[in-house]
Amino acid sequence: MYSTLIIDLMQIIMLTATTVVVMVTAAFKRDHAIVCGLTVFGLFASLMTFLLIKPILPFEATELLMIDEYSLFFSNLIIVGAIAVALLAYPYFRNHNGQNEEFYILLLTATLGAVVLACSNHFVAFLLGVEILGVSLYAMIAYTVHDTASAKFPLEAGIKYLILSALASAITLFGIALVYAFLGTMGFDEIPAALEAAGEPGPFFIIGVLMIVAGAAFKLSLVPFHIWTPDVYEGAPVPVTAYLATVSKAAMLAVTLRLLLASNALEFSAVTAVLTVMAAASMILGNLLAVMQENTKRLFAYSSIAHLGYLLVVVVAAAQVDNALSVEATSFYMLAYFIMSLGGFAVISAISSSVKEMDKLSDFRGLFWRNTWLSSVLIIVLFSLAGIPLTAGFIGKFYIFSTGVEGGLWFLLTILIIGSAIGLYYYLRLIFTMLQPPEKITNDPAVAQIPAGVQLVLVTMTIAIIYLGVYPTPMMNTLQSLAGAF
Repeated sequence: MYSTLIIDLMQIIMLTATTVVVMVTAAFKRDHAIVCGLTVFGLFASLMTFLLIKPILPFEATELLMIDEYSLFFSNLIIVGAIAVALLAYPYFRNHNGQNEEFYILLLTATLGAVVLACSNHFVAFLLGVEILGVSLYAMIAYTVHDTASAKFPLEAGIKYLILSALASAITLFGIALVYAFLGTMGFDEIPAALEAAGEPGPFFIIGVLMIVAGAAFKLSLVPFHIWTPDVYEGAPVPVTAYLATVSKAAMLAVTLRLLLASNALEFSAVTAVLTVMAAASMILGNLLAVMQENTKRLFAYSSIAHLGYLLVVVVAAAQVDNALSVEATSFYMLAYFIMSLGGFAVISAISSSVKEMDKLSDFRGLFWRNTWLSSVLIIVLFSLAGIPLTAGFIGKFYIFSTGVEGGLWFLLTILIIGSAIGLYYYLRLIFTMLQPPEKITNDPAVAQIPAGVQLVLVTMTIAIIYLGVYPTPMMNTLQSLAGAF
């Protein structure tokens, strides 16, 4: 019993141990390379523990955490994202006028919170994961604030995220209080039985669930809780923006989907109506506002709003279709979006530093002629985001469309098609900019040697996008297996 519990919690234990080791190392030996190396090694060791965990799945580690194939998939995805961000952060902070070691401690604690969030099966674990992740992100976003030559405005971004995230946490907590007051339980899978015992669900329960959904929508950048996204994406350091766009969203999506399905919350028309409105608004506003952007980080921010709107189509469809199909479609699209976002931000990071970020559209003019490899990676990423065939994005959108058709969500599918057409315009606009004749640039960072860690991220994400687009069957089989738990 206890040995099984320890093995199933091994990823969380390894992440905690790595955080302590990195913290102690930084206290005695301030060396950017050593601390970064220890962070990557510890994250990789945590990733490899899934070999020990998988044979004994599933297992409920106390009432708080559920360790199964679903949570393990998202935990591994989160850790892979953290490794990529650590590799991007080392060259980015190389010229940072300050101490860099604390960044990796924050990265590890944020990853620990994200893993706890992905494994949550109880509101206590849900809140614990959200706050561990959130508190770390506040500092990560504003990390370069003391650098006199900071490339952006990290303090403004950090304060905006802090205030709005605190508001979202308060709304979530109040929603949990309402649900607990009505049902007397905080376990996700205990809610259906408690509802049946209580009889007709009262307005307090529905309001509580909607408040929890609102808190989750903030982290997922869904309209109308998206206001922070473009400003924070632009003001934060590039590696942190990559982390916000991938790890933070994957963790919140994992726990939100488990909560909605385990609690049968999608059986209530008020919940599906609110999710439908948020999905439609996110797809429309995200794509329309992205068209007007002259900054690539802001463009990716609004693009992420639209893509999370696409994902919400599948969540809404779960009220009409088999839960397993909804989980499979959501997991695949989240995986595809995760890879595409990391690839896109890796390109921006490759030509940026903490002193100078090359994130304006004009900075990418002629990139194809200045650095064919970087522009090729970005073109593949943009094609995938647009849903062009033979890319992971195409398979992901096919999943969403087929699930939406089975659920009869014709209104949302119409919005999805219109949004995808608009998205194709601004993705092609960036590609067109890269193919323009280059302007003469002194000390062009695009022609400098790309660090090995950044190269590894670029190559891995590019291969993954093409592999999942050309031969997605093995991943589909894996996702069908994990979706069986629902």
